[in-house]
Amino acid sequence: MRGRYPSGPEYVEQLEGSAQAKHRLRVVLETMTGKYRVQEACQLLDICEQRFHQLRAELLQAALEQLEAKPPGRPRSQPVPVEAEAVRDRLADMELELRVAQVREEIALALPHVAVQSAREQAGAQKKRPAPRKRRARPGWWKK
Repeated sequence: MRGRYPSGPEYVEQLEGSAQAKHRLRVVLETMTGKYRVQEACQLLDICEQRFHQLRAELLQAALEQLEAKPPGRPRSQPVPVEAEAVRDRLADMELELRVAQVREEIALALPHVAVQSAREQAGAQKKRPAPRKRRARPGWWKK
């Protein structure tokens, strides 16, 4: 026979995981190769037969799921829901409003006299009163 010798349950030692998990996997695989009987494996793992059968079934099911055929390539990205897009837009607007308010606050703190004047100007612009009428002096008003 040419090539490498086939590796069996000892291949478990090369995998990542805790020592306890590696030991359990190796014992389960060794029962499948015929090295141990189920009762011997149960004694080694200190579990009952029902738990052993459960572990073996879970192990084989996980292995089977990993070996299922999958579509080639990278999975498609999911489209963004319309509600999420609306929320992102609203968030961007609110962040802009916050930044504008922060800049106004910085200006008010740095130049308090300008802020007071601009506030007065804004108030004056909102309540524009008509200019008072000038009275003409009547001739002879002092003679009465």
